[in-house]
Amino acid sequence: MKKIISNTLKISALVLLVSFSSCKKFLDIVPKGVKIPTTLTDYEAMIRDEYGNQRTTITQAILLLNDKFETSANLNYYPLYTANYFWNEAADRIALNNSDETTYYNAYTAISTSNLLIEHVPESTDGTAEAKAEVVAQAKVLRALNYYVLANYYADTYEESNAATKLSVPLILSADINAPYTQVTIKELYDFMLKDIDEAIPSLKATSATVLHPNLGAAHALKARIFLTMGRYNDALVSANQALTFNDKLFDWTQFYTTYKTQIEQPDVYTNAPSPMGFDFVENYYFRHGSSYSSGRESAIRTDRATRFETGDARFASRWKLRTVAADTYFTSITIGFFNYGGLTTTEVYLIKAECQARLNDVPGAMTTLNAVRLKRIFPANYTALSAANTVDAVKLIQRTKSNELINSITTFADRRRLNKDPNYATTMTKTENNQNYSLSPSSHLWTMPFPQGAFKNPGNGTIKQNVDK
Repeated sequence: MKKIISNTLKISALVLLVSFSSCKKFLDIVPKGVKIPTTLTDYEAMIRDEYGNQRTTITQAILLLNDKFETSANLNYYPLYTANYFWNEAADRIALNNSDETTYYNAYTAISTSNLLIEHVPESTDGTAEAKAEVVAQAKVLRALNYYVLANYYADTYEESNAATKLSVPLILSADINAPYTQVTIKELYDFMLKDIDEAIPSLKATSATVLHPNLGAAHALKARIFLTMGRYNDALVSANQALTFNDKLFDWTQFYTTYKTQIEQPDVYTNAPSPMGFDFVENYYFRHGSSYSSGRESAIRTDRATRFETGDARFASRWKLRTVAADTYFTSITIGFFNYGGLTTTEVYLIKAECQARLNDVPGAMTTLNAVRLKRIFPANYTALSAANTVDAVKLIQRTKSNELINSITTFADRRRLNKDPNYATTMTKTENNQNYSLSPSSHLWTMPFPQGAFKNPGNGTIKQNVDK
């Protein structure tokens, strides 16, 4: 796996060089010491560029959800952090968003790489037609995943009633830096993502070169996620079941806690165990980093957020521990390593399946699916199989588990946005801090992030219209 992480800067430079070389007027001579990719191996290496193409940075979404503890230093230094963290609807986030551009440019850098692979891999000088088709297919799945992040960050959530009229994000289909583009509607972008995945599936395999390369399980899992966001529950259920045929394993967090119990429970020790959620995580369909691509820790969690985990949640107990430093008390991360925050896992697919079963009036089936996940999470002394009287109660129970299982991912943010549109599930968030009460309504404009000023003021060969007023 070390080979996957190596040479990221070289690969990033190579991607940029190919982008320029696709428009010949920019580059007629290859600089000394720089290689223009020509072989399938050259192109395939770009997928392994974790820093450039395998990050999903969604800082402002996590701050808005209050799913992490944020330091006073960051809140004092970054006005945009403060606006989202304290749910300040009066703040002009468009004016404040003059430096927090990482989400936008990370995603479009990765999309540019996918576009480049889709355009140039068929012309590569080695490899079989089948191998070339697989790399192109993987690039299409990655492109769809990046557009999903952008759509659920900078545009409103999908609603069938207005998706064809509301604008989403720029749809860029070429690696040429001068290529024209259109800011498409929400419906057009979702249709495009599904088209990319459908075109990819025939050329994908059950297993791939590395966990950074999407396989068939990943494609079906992403398709299930998109269908769920669209409210197409029958289709999402079909895709979820297809994904589970390729991998249905669940990691046993109760066993993990037992293995590391002595270290975890040792007082005043906050580095206890290696993260099991890295490249070799048994639940992986596809691995992608969150905000960081380097080995480290997870974000700390607010004490009020920690109360929303179930009593006896071994996954929580294995990963966070209460700590007080000076005036701050929070749950600090106690595992070290890599974390699949931006990828696709079996847990997400099980919980997509459970919600679809509930929405389609199979409440007992939904609870069976949910409990299969909980059985591997809740300590035996605390575990009781859950039941629900109706669809609404079932979905609420499923979402409680899902919001904890996938904390700090784009999925929890996307779920909250779509559920806020339904009176059965819409929730006003509240908190008290420094003796002041704060609230965030489900209809707040804060649930959609503004495009960064760098993109808005320098749109390239197209136009961008803000999706929020502030």
